Amino acid sequence: MKRLILYIVMLSCSLLSSQELTNTLTLEEYLGYVKTFHPLVKQANLVVTEGEAKLLKSRGAFDPKIDVDYDRKKFKNTEYFDKLNTTFKIPTWFGIEIKGQLEQNEGVFLNPEADVPLDGLYNVGVSIPVARGLLINERMAVLKQSKLFLNQSKEDRKLLVNDILFQATKAYFNWLRYYNEREVYRTFLDNASIRFNGIKRNFETGQSAAIDTTEARIALNSRKLSLENAKLKLVKAQLNLSNFLWIQDTPVELTDDVIPDANTQSVIDESLGLASSNLTGFDINAHPKLQSLNYKYEGLKVERRLNRNSLLPRVDLEYNFLSETPEIANSFNTANYKAGVNISFPLFLRKERGNLKLANAKMQATEFEIDATRISLNNKINSINQEIESYAIQSDLTTEIVSDYQRLLTAEERKFTVGESSLFLINSRESKLIESRLKLIDINNKLFNAKASLFNNLIFENL
Repeated sequence: MKRLILYIVMLSCSLLSSQELTNTLTLEEYLGYVKTFHPLVKQANLVVTEGEAKLLKSRGAFDPKIDVDYDRKKFKNTEYFDKLNTTFKIPTWFGIEIKGQLEQNEGVFLNPEADVPLDGLYNVGVSIPVARGLLINERMAVLKQSKLFLNQSKEDRKLLVNDILFQATKAYFNWLRYYNEREVYRTFLDNASIRFNGIKRNFETGQSAAIDTTEARIALNSRKLSLENAKLKLVKAQLNLSNFLWIQDTPVELTDDVIPDANTQSVIDESLGLASSNLTGFDINAHPKLQSLNYKYEGLKVERRLNRNSLLPRVDLEYNFLSETPEIANSFNTANYKAGVNISFPLFLRKERGNLKLANAKMQATEFEIDATRISLNNKINSINQEIESYAIQSDLTTEIVSDYQRLLTAEERKFTVGESSLFLINSRESKLIESRLKLIDINNKLFNAKASLFNNLIFENL
């Protein structure tokens, strides 16, 4: 059943596009399946989901919060105390915290400072850090870093998806290579079979020697052996390709009548986004790897700023307006208040200075990594472009060689029909032609893989 799924989907897509049934799986269609359904692509999307979850978590540090503290003590029918303290806090961006509080206390043994009006004492105030934590604090830093991490995760997702597509593309090219090799051996097996049957008939009529039949049979069996070996390689390549083919959450296998696109060479640049217009506008600094490192560096800058701020003393001021009638706005005035100041400062600052040094070291290491990555990407892209140019030249030259060997074989076969050549020479010419055609397939495969490597190192925005 699974074998039929991909075939049905391919036929449906073909009907929509050309209204013609086809069993050819093109590179563009294949990559479309991989990008849409492959589990590892879906797993890569979870990297962005993780970044969104961390951002949501960091924003939670700015959520308003209600604290209720209730304490009661009763012993031998005596109510020692009954205390209720309810606080509503609103954190703000610059470390300032707005607070509203209701305090109700009663009891026989209540601490005098906790004595409040019968209906409770209300206070509205603010807590302000005037040194450490004012311009930047941990919750501000975590939120900024979470936003940067979300952007970084989007770039990392591009890298992960691109690597999956790169592996899938290489699997397609291997499938195409071994399919072409099988077709070569299949074609020449047909030729060898026709030649053997003809020589066998000639031997039976006395027109050919017995040794010619033996030589023709050797050539025929050699072609059969080569074809079987090519079939085995094709099956392995087809199974490897099936590792990347999924429909919804179901893995599928290619049916034997599904074949690769013979015109892949003419459409590979368009399928991989390697058109000249894309290459002309490519900026190495926009590469997802460099973008990811830049976001990482910006996150470390936030960490360094926080560590620098931790060198300052902690000075927290708090001021609260008090009232027992909160429904009257002007009841909150400076005549009734509760205020305080809290100061703390480590004498040696060893922990804080150590954290700052670590942050500086991390930033410097990331700077080195960015520079090394930029140079490495430039060199890789230049090297791959040289490979592509060289393989393209080799492909053209080998195509001419194949054409020449084909002409030689055709001429030798004509000479053989008039008795001016031998079966040995025909087999020799044919072997050279097979060798050159296999060489052309190998060079084209290297050319395709080089373009896949270029695609892997460029990474465009369409992922």
